[in-house]
Amino acid sequence: MSHFNRALTVVALAAAATATPAFAQDTGPASAGRDSHFDGVYVQGFGGYSIQNQDDNDRLKFDTDGDGKYNNNVNTVAGANAFSPGFCSGKARGATPAAGCRQDRDGAEYGVRIGYDRRMGNMVVGGLIEGSKSEAKDAVSGYSTTPASYAIQREIDYSVTARLRAGYTPGGGALFYVTGGGGMAKIDHTFTTTNTANSFDPERNNKMVWGWQAGGGTEIMLTDHMSLGLEYLYNRYSDNKYNVVVGQGTAPATNPFLIDSGSTRIKGGDKNFDYHSLRATVGFQF
Repeated sequence: MSHFNRALTVVALAAAATATPAFAQDTGPASAGRDSHFDGVYVQGFGGYSIQNQDDNDRLKFDTDGDGKYNNNVNTVAGANAFSPGFCSGKARGATPAAGCRQDRDGAEYGVRIGYDRRMGNMVVGGLIEGSKSEAKDAVSGYSTTPASYAIQREIDYSVTARLRAGYTPGGGALFYVTGGGGMAKIDHTFTTTNTANSFDPERNNKMVWGWQAGGGTEIMLTDHMSLGLEYLYNRYSDNKYNVVVGQGTAPATNPFLIDSGSTRIKGGDKNFDYHSLRATVGFQF
């Protein structure tokens, strides 16, 4: 069973355990406060874990002829593929595949949100604005016959999203909901290489990128104003702009990066940064 499947199993069991006290409340005396649950403004903080998608086939892509299309091989003067040693979905540990490749890193996730719910009987609809940070890191590497390695790594500096949510509450006490929306994220990139001959100019791209989220969760009221919850979200952000320009440096003109047009651009093959979020929430309803 994968890390993601195990994590979902834990969340499902925890959600069932969390929901049980709320259902138990329905069998007892009615509370006047239950009529106000999930109706109005609330603030929440959350913490959890970001789990990377498995992208075992990820690779670096190259534009050697300067046409803006990353569909070229980097070939030697003899026409051989200079990246024949291959690629890895992670960060290279050394100049050759034999040195190993560090897998993508899952990581902690945390943030805050403010939202508003409108309750209509047992149905709840609302919206929220959220700011979050994820410590997960995604990388891809390639190996040349020099030998040398080249790695691009990315992580989300922060994101700001707006989502709608809709759910069902059995007379207050507990809420079961689905949620989805869009937002923007600032993604930080780093480039590393063991090649000391060529020059490398990473693009300085500090622009925010667009993305979306979708998922669901459960929330229970511990009091008429305080809640605890569990939530799952799938996150996807477009990330197709960052690239690295390889120049001559001290390398000869016959260097594979230079043969076609005098330089080569490198970028990661996966145009999306996507991951799964498993969160616990604590909130206060006004």
